[in-house]
This record gives sequence, C-alpha cells and structure tokens, in this order.
Amino acid sequence: METLESELTCPICLELFEDPLLLPCAHSLCFNCAHRILVSHCSTSKPLESISAFQCPTCRYVITLNHRGLEGLKRNVTLQNIIDRFQKASLSGPNSPTESRRLQPQRPYTATISGTIAGTIGGGGGTSGGSARSSPATSSHSHQHANHTNHINHTNANHSPAVVAKMDPRISCQFCEQDPPREAVKTCVTCEVSYCDRCLRATHPNKKPFTSHRLVEPVPDTHIRGLTCLEHENEKVNMYCLVDDQLICALCKLVGRHREHQVSSLTERFDKLKAYQVSPGRVSDAVMEASKTSAAQTLENNLTNLVKRNSELENQMAKLIQICQQVEVNTAMHEAKLVEECDELVEIIRQRKQVIAVKIKESKVMKLRKLAQQIANCRQCLERSSALITQAEQSLKENDHARFLQTARNVAERVAMATASSQVLIPDVNLNEAFDNFALDFSREKKILEGLDYLTAPNPPSIRDELCTASHDTITVHWTSEDEFSVTSYELQYTIYTGQTNFISLYNSADSWMIVPNIKQNHYTVHGLQSGTRYIFFVKAINQAGSRNSEPARLKTNSQPFKLDPKTAHKKLRLSNDCLTMEKDESSLKKSHTPERFSGTGSYGAAGNVFIDSGCHYWEVLLGASTWYAIGVAYKSAPKNEWSGKNSSSWVFSRCNSNFMVRHDGKEMLVEASLQLRRLGVLLDYDNNSLSFYDAMNSQHIHTFEISFLLPVVPTFMIWNKSVMILSGLPVPDFVDGVASDLQEHQQQQMGMCRQDSPYLTGMKACH
Repeated sequence: METLESELTCPICLELFEDPLLLPCAHSLCFNCAHRILVSHCSTSKPLESISAFQCPTCRYVITLNHRGLEGLKRNVTLQNIIDRFQKASLSGPNSPTESRRLQPQRPYTATISGTIAGTIGGGGGTSGGSARSSPATSSHSHQHANHTNHINHTNANHSPAVVAKMDPRISCQFCEQDPPREAVKTCVTCEVSYCDRCLRATHPNKKPFTSHRLVEPVPDTHIRGLTCLEHENEKVNMYCLVDDQLICALCKLVGRHREHQVSSLTERFDKLKAYQVSPGRVSDAVMEASKTSAAQTLENNLTNLVKRNSELENQMAKLIQICQQVEVNTAMHEAKLVEECDELVEIIRQRKQVIAVKIKESKVMKLRKLAQQIANCRQCLERSSALITQAEQSLKENDHARFLQTARNVAERVAMATASSQVLIPDVNLNEAFDNFALDFSREKKILEGLDYLTAPNPPSIRDELCTASHDTITVHWTSEDEFSVTSYELQYTIYTGQTNFISLYNSADSWMIVPNIKQNHYTVHGLQSGTRYIFFVKAINQAGSRNSEPARLKTNSQPFKLDPKTAHKKLRLSNDCLTMEKDESSLKKSHTPERFSGTGSYGAAGNVFIDSGCHYWEVLLGASTWYAIGVAYKSAPKNEWSGKNSSSWVFSRCNSNFMVRHDGKEMLVEASLQLRRLGVLLDYDNNSLSFYDAMNSQHIHTFEISFLLPVVPTFMIWNKSVMILSGLPVPDFVDGVASDLQEHQQQQMGMCRQDSPYLTGMKACH
C-alpha cells in the first residue's frame, strides 16, 4: 500500500491530495498547494489576479490559466474518490490490507495469541492419559498479525452467555470531556486509547505521523495493554492449554478446570505453530519436529508469494489510477474539441445568416425600387388620362357650335389615341415582384445537424471469398463493409502463407507483409504473385477515428501454365500447333538434334516449357486411348536417352497395358489404378516436397512421392502409343485437400512393395 499511498501524495505538501486539480499535463495538485504557488509569485507590482501561468512541480510543464484562474482547471473527481476509498480502507481496522501490512511481529505475545486462536484449534498436544480430540484447523498461520477481536470471537463460541456479556460491555470514549462520554468507534493501538467519532477526527487528522497509527474496532482497555484471563479477572495469560487450545493463566492450571490438562509455555507454542501447520487430527511431536523445517519453508514461500501478489496488485492499482487520470485528460480534451467544433458550426451558421439576410435586404430594395418606378408610371398615365377626360367632358358641355366643332375633332383624336395605346400606357404587374416565390428550406441541413455524433472507427470489413478470383500470377480480392459511407479508404495487406495458424503473431511480423494503401473501391487486383502459392490477405477499413482489420482470408494463385516444348520432343513424336497434344508417329520427322531433345531408342518423350522451383501446381493429362505412357517431373540434368524414372533425377507414374506403377532411380512399385483411367491429375507441391498422382475423374489418390527437391523441375511426358493432351494452369481441386492427411500412412504401407528389379520392367522391354 506504500506504493499506492505515494501515488496519492501531493508533490508539494507530501500529504494525500486534498481537492485535487487535474493539470493539462495529466499530473495532479492540491488546490491549496496550487494557490500557494501562485501566491509565491505575487509582488507589489504583480497582484495575484494578474498571474496567468505557473509550472507543474512534477514535470515543469507550463500551465496557462484563463480569466477564472485556478477555478478554470478541472477537479480530478476520480482521484478524489480513490483517496476517499483509501482513507476508508485505512480506517477499517486490522483486517484491511493497510493494517495487515503495518502489523509486524513487534509484539510476539500478541502474535502468539492471534496465531493460536485463528489457526490451531485442535492443533496438537494431549493429556497424559492419551485422550484425543480433533477440530478444523484453518490456514491462517500466514496472518500472524491478527487482532484481539479474533480472541473475543473465539471466546464467544466457547463460553456461556454470561461470560460473553461480561466481556463485551459498552466501550466509551476515553478522550471525551462530557459526562457520560460518547460511545467509542475506534481504538488506537498505538495510543492505547479508544475514541468516539468526533474525538478521533480531532486527534487523528489525515496527516503524518497519525496515518501510521493502527486503528481497530473498539476493544476494552485491558485487552489493549495485555490479554487477561477470561476466568480470573486481572490475571494475565501466560500458558497455553493443549487440550482445549486456549490461553490460560497460572490460576487456571493450579485451581481451575485446566489443572489436569497438558499445557505449554507461550514461547514454545508460538515457535511450534509458526514453524509447522498441522492437518486436522493429532500427530506425534516426533512427526512435527521432523516436518518442522519443510513446513517452515512452505510457510515462508507462501508468505513470499502473498507479498509478491500484494505488490503486483498495488502496481496494477497504480496503473489503473494512471489510466483513470488519462481518461480524465482525454475526456477533457474531447470535451474541449466538442465545444470548439460546435462553436465553429455556430459561427458558420451566424455568418450564413448574415449573408442570407443581406441578400434578402438587397432583393427587397431592388424589387421596391422597380415597383416604385411602376407606380410612378401608373400615376403619370392616370394624371394624363384624367386631364383628357376632363377636357373631353368640357367639350361635350360646349353649346356653341363653332367652338364645339373647333375643339371636338382634336379631343376625339386624343381620346382615340389614348384608348388605342392603353395597353402600352398601363404597365403590367409582375406577381414575382411580391417576394412570394422566395423560401428558406434548411430541412436537409437540420437532418445533418440532428445526426451529429462523435466518429468511431469503422466496423471490420469482410472479405468475400466467393467473389475473389485468381490467375497464375494475380489475385482479385473483393470485400464488403457495413460502414461504407464512413470509410475514408481501405488498405490491403498480404503475405505468403507459411502454414502458421497463429494469425496474430503472423500479423505482428510486419517485415513480411506487402501493403497497398489508399484504396477507394471495395476490390483490388494484386499483380506479380508467385504461381501456385497460397497467400494471407487482410483488409483494413480506415477513417479519421481509427481503423479495423478484417478476418484473414487465404487465397491461392493458380498453377503455372505451360505447354510442350518442341525443342525437347522426340523425333518420332508429333506435337499439335498449340503444343498441348503429343502423338506417337513412327515416321521419323526431320528435327535438328539438340542436347535437350529426347533421343534414346524408345525414349519417346517431351518436356514442358517451364521449370518450377516454388509453389503448389496442378495439371491434368487426358490419356485418351493410350495404354503405354510415363508422366511425371525431372531435373534439367535428367538423361534424355533413357526412360524417365530410370535415373535419380526423375519421378514418374507409368502404365504398360494393364499394369500401373511408379518409378524413380530404377526402382518400381506397383500401384492400384482403374483400367478406365482417362484423366490423370498431377499435383506438384514443391514447397512441401511432394509429387502426387490422382484419378481426376473419380477423385481418387493413386500415389505420392516424398522428394527433397534440390533443383527446379520440369514436367515430363512419355508415350509409346496413341496420344495424350495436357491441361495446365488449373486450380487445385477440392478433393486433393481431402486426401492429403492420408498420404503419409498410405506411402508407408506401399514402401514394403518396393523392389529394385520388377518383372514388369522386363515386360515393358518386351513390349518395346
């Protein structure tokens, strides 16, 4: 607990934090201590209110204060709660972790009593007559610092109610001045005084040296100053009854009920119980002494482990306190960021409000100016029309024929002209000028604002294996994401799969991973991969809040495609134009001789046009009606003037009429295969050193060679009749994985059939 207490101690006053402030640097400081720091910077020319910054006493970080001063800093509520709980635990008595650590065996007398009562009821010893008794023995020897309360509880369970009532009187405060004194709530073992709540707070503040005082539940004064006999008042206990497992005084042995019982001294019993922990039932002293050393060592180891565990718990608690402080700091940072972002939004809305208000006012002025002009035109036309109407009415009232004739014609023309141009003179009224078609619709923006929330890292994407495609050197990865709209970009990571099942360790080995960053779509094609190789893929969804990885996906490139190499074909073999079919042709074809061409008598073979040195590759051979062939792989150095499989550089599966066999280094072994075999599957797993043959139509395994490849190999093909066709660059079929686990056992069963010379070899020579 000392480590925990140091974590809760102010670096200024060296006491437990009181009203702690959370500084921006994540350290804490008492409010009063921070105030004293500010006061120390004051002067006549620099009052307290003008101080706007001070240094953290722990890390020297400069703390800037706002206009509120220290009140502007956040209170470390979490730390205050921890201190309150720590203080409560310190006051909870000797059973608390603090008290258990403080109770060292400085008083052997008390330790003897506590160990006797707590751990060895019925532990050992007997009467002279050899009577025995047994009672449960607890494992509390490791808690030898127990308190007197245990003694009281033990006595309550073994004595009459009258004795219990006598032992458990009301314990009064020994510090109160009032009469009667208040009831005590704690007894200080260090001071040997019992206190009520008020006197305890007055005499034992939460400051050193009082924090080291041992406080227990109230016990009588006599029990503090030394245990007295329960049956003989004022007599101190000085013996231990081995029959009743009880502390007794001298009078108990002389005249009491223990006078016939076997007893021992307290020191002897203390040493014996400390060194050995007995099991239920009695054992002889000889056995106890013989086991004393090992038992003491066991107890010491247990105590060491307990102390170590307590230290680990204290360290863990200190880390949790640091995390709590970091949570406070991060929360304060995010709260400040929230206020800042919201203030920016409010400021944007305020600015837009001003801009839109100015636009409305400008539109209003423009429309009113235009309407005013139209009103003025209407008024002018109205005045003219009114004047013309007045003049016409006066002409109609003229009774003088000469005057009427003189003015009537002129007035009639003016009236007719005014009537004809009435549409021109009267302006049109535009309803749009009334501002009725203007509207403010912020429903979309309101919906966006209502959806404001803190951003979280996107959910992990999911790789869709069924949508992924592959060729011999490319893989197209497809994935989906539930948070597609919140994802800023994707990152694709991949590496060659080595068979490691612990994907976490594999992912942590970052050196072997290839990374494709900043992918905007939910698919990507990776180029330049090794053919016939299995890869591990991860997809990472990224946004501003963080990133999350998908579950790993294992995807494989297809086998290496190849064709028959015309430069290697025997002169009595005919290849198709696409170099995928070879046919036996007895007529000798004109072909130039090259070192890589099959040339031996009867060695009617051809090789593929690729050399394979890695990966897992699968191809098939359509056998048609051919009943005499040999198909497999070989090193480049394999002889071309003899059958494949007759040397140490080639491995083949062969058929001669109705006999099937595998051949390597001149050794043959019969294998089982269907006479209806029409499609032979070949699986070359170079990385795992194996070459397997399958009946592809019936999904059946035929044979597997275990080969330690030293050089690149090339597919080889030999026929002695008919023709065969090659299908390469194929994905590995599903049925191949199903039989892989049985290959080793199958191989061991057939190895006994292997022999150097086979009668079928003679038969093949005869056929040849």
